[in-house]
Amino acid sequence: MDLPVDEWKSYLLEKWSLLPISVRLAISTAKTLSDVFLLSSSLLQPEDEIFLKRLSRGYLVGKDPGAPLFYREEGNKKFQEKDYAGAAVLYSKGVSHSKPNTEDISLCYANRSAALFHLGQYETCLKDIIKAQTHGYPERLQPKIMLRKAECLVTMGRLQEASQTISDLESNFTAKPALADSPFQSLQRNLHHLKMKIQEKKNLTETFPAALAKAFEDMDLREENEQISSASSSVTLCTDPLKGRYLIATKDILPGELLVKEAAFVSVLNPGEVQPLHQALDSKWSTRVTNGDLYCHQCLKHTLATVPCDGCSYAKYCSQECMQQAWELYHRIECSLGGLLLTLGVFCHIALRLTLLARFEDAGEIIRKLCDETSHKDIYLPESKNMVKTLNYGQGESEENGNIVQTPIPGCDVNGKYENNYYAVFNLLPHTENHSPEHKFLCALSVSALCRQLEAASLQALTTNLESSKLKAAVTPEFCSDLDIWGVAMLRHMLQLQCNAQAITTIQHIGSKENIITDSRQVRLATGIFPVVSLLNHSCSPNTSVSFISNVATIRASQQIGKGQEILHCYGPHESRMGVAERQQKLRSQYFFDCNCPACQTEAHRVAAGPRWEAFCCNSCRAPMQGDDVLSCGNRSCTESMSRDHLVSRLQNLQQQVDMAQKLLRNGKLEPAIRRLLGCRHDAESFLSAEHTMVGEIEDDLAQAYAALGDWQKSATHLQRSLQVVEVRHGPCSVEMGHELFKLAQIFFSGFAISEALNTIEKAEKVLLVHYGPWHDDIQELQKMKSCLLDLPPIPVGPSM
Repeated sequence: MDLPVDEWKSYLLEKWSLLPISVRLAISTAKTLSDVFLLSSSLLQPEDEIFLKRLSRGYLVGKDPGAPLFYREEGNKKFQEKDYAGAAVLYSKGVSHSKPNTEDISLCYANRSAALFHLGQYETCLKDIIKAQTHGYPERLQPKIMLRKAECLVTMGRLQEASQTISDLESNFTAKPALADSPFQSLQRNLHHLKMKIQEKKNLTETFPAALAKAFEDMDLREENEQISSASSSVTLCTDPLKGRYLIATKDILPGELLVKEAAFVSVLNPGEVQPLHQALDSKWSTRVTNGDLYCHQCLKHTLATVPCDGCSYAKYCSQECMQQAWELYHRIECSLGGLLLTLGVFCHIALRLTLLARFEDAGEIIRKLCDETSHKDIYLPESKNMVKTLNYGQGESEENGNIVQTPIPGCDVNGKYENNYYAVFNLLPHTENHSPEHKFLCALSVSALCRQLEAASLQALTTNLESSKLKAAVTPEFCSDLDIWGVAMLRHMLQLQCNAQAITTIQHIGSKENIITDSRQVRLATGIFPVVSLLNHSCSPNTSVSFISNVATIRASQQIGKGQEILHCYGPHESRMGVAERQQKLRSQYFFDCNCPACQTEAHRVAAGPRWEAFCCNSCRAPMQGDDVLSCGNRSCTESMSRDHLVSRLQNLQQQVDMAQKLLRNGKLEPAIRRLLGCRHDAESFLSAEHTMVGEIEDDLAQAYAALGDWQKSATHLQRSLQVVEVRHGPCSVEMGHELFKLAQIFFSGFAISEALNTIEKAEKVLLVHYGPWHDDIQELQKMKSCLLDLPPIPVGPSM
């Protein structure tokens, strides 16, 4: 996903292995990125480009005239099944393959408007109706779409517009008596009822209490940091010869305080499971839903009503504004290269987009410095060990010949400010010396192939005099005039991304829509680069929490941080998710450092049976089992022992049983699922600790099953046991704990256990507010539940008099 597809990687690695030793040695010992790029790109042969083009053509990114009808019919099937969200996505796929001002695109927009109406997305429904009419919706079907428009307007309370639409409909029916008038009469009958309903809605109070919003006003970046853009005044920028740049607290910081709120300088949507045509089994048009179908390719906003690019079927946006912005910034050049960019991977795509955006910051001189031998050093920090720890406003002090000299912090501008711009991105370290020669060769040839395609696209556009056509991805002459320089810049960015790319995640609800309990998981939505977030160093037990709203990263304190304490972020390997050895290996291989955070130091010197959530227990006395190949009971009075292989085999068999129970649960076979899960629970108790992850998973599944049966008491009991496992593994204030408390609140709410529900809602709010702030969807849902419970009339204790 991040790197090129496996076929291209294997092809280039084989090419590397066949190179003469002298050539490999020259690339391996090259002193500069310019040398690496020029040496590698000189080896790119026409047959290599032919192979890459063949791979790229496997992705359907152009507009296929046969696709709109296919997707419209598939969408109609979903619509008949009342899967309106699924239908909307398929209609959107049809829109993306349609040409403007055709019946195909008008029918897809009209059908999508119907799905959106049933989903209650009335404003978006109206926009689709207008688009359908703009693109030539058939006259014979106009009454149908106008009727939907009128219903939309009535529901939204826009009664004057609704009346005008109804009047137009009435005129249409009068002019064409052959049209059935029953739908119009039905609308007239319902009009008064809808007006009353809208008036009632207007009288409803806002569900989110103003007091709670006011309590969290200070979480916004009211005081912009004068030194660091997108950061609060509670932090400052420091540097150190060993660990580079980092942030520290300028005052005591409370849990939940917003420290950084930064939009990605560049982000690229992860394509998900986009299969090449040769891998498609049933049709060249896939009905599989990917991130690219659900999120704006510019701002990453979730949408079911995407706006397509006029030139390709891959790029989709949430609005005309985002589409236009993307076109002007980068998509004008990327449009014809969709298949190639999918083949070369997300990192190469980001590298291209970074260099394209550099044109708008007058950053050409920065990139041209790459040609200067002296500007290719990967280490920009001063080497003096006497440098002071805190360097204010982009200036540090170091000692040279007994004199104190000012040294700029890399990435800061001439005024000493660190901003979210290309200059800051350029100064992120590529760690050239740490990457393997094979990896640098792979990246360099991928970038070189991309540069040649850019050059070819530019020449074609210029020679055919189509520069002004919006549908032609013409590359500007100034971009291609120094293509080698831009290639070196792209190579630098590809290498930077391994250590500096940030996974942009979102919380997606999983399971069937019939589930009473909302289960969720964190999924990777896109990859972005955030210059300010990149300033944070890693800890396996961080003191911050990261979340995302579209393409904006928010970093909040997850615990109290004292003045002068470093602000720490987890790069992925967290102490609650993996052991110290695995964490160290991952950090060393991807980020090129050995972690010495307190969590690693403590765990490295601890001799124990392993994490409690992975521990085996004695069948006789329930004490933890300890050891390596053969485990013995930790209770000295017990002589029980067991081989680790045997226990691991039992765990694997148990996992298979749980998987079978979950399949039954998904298929609605609740009673058989519960019987199997109870058997799994009994088996788990005989050899797993009470806090083992598998035990928590079984309890969570039982809670889901009993909730589906409406047995709220049993459901709550099992989920509370699952909560104990989550708390042991992730901690009482973790975001994982917040999500479990949210589920428990739903169970108590559904079972009308008012006191327990209100208590759990309060706990869930307290945890989730720290990680997400007050406007997150889960917080809003908790507030709605609380408002509903508080508005319930008291339960009568006897007959009223």
